[in-house]
Amino acid sequence: MVTFLFVLQLLIAVALTVVIMLQPSKGEGLGSIGGGARMFFRKAKGWELLLERATVILAVVFMVMSVALVLVVR
Repeated sequence: MVTFLFVLQLLIAVALTVVIMLQPSKGEGLGSIGGGARMFFRKAKGWELLLERATVILAVVFMVMSVALVLVVR
């Protein structure tokens, strides 16, 4: 059971990394501090929206799995 949870955690971590790396760069960097507000007001469309939602879902699942692993291993 514990081995399965560790493998599942690893797969979730790899998937989260891949989804984050597939997202397009916003291109603003620290330039957004000086008034470049395109980063904040640009709407995500299509593929970008899917990647953003997948990132949030995978991050939440990763955190829940981390807590579950702590409780199971202890």
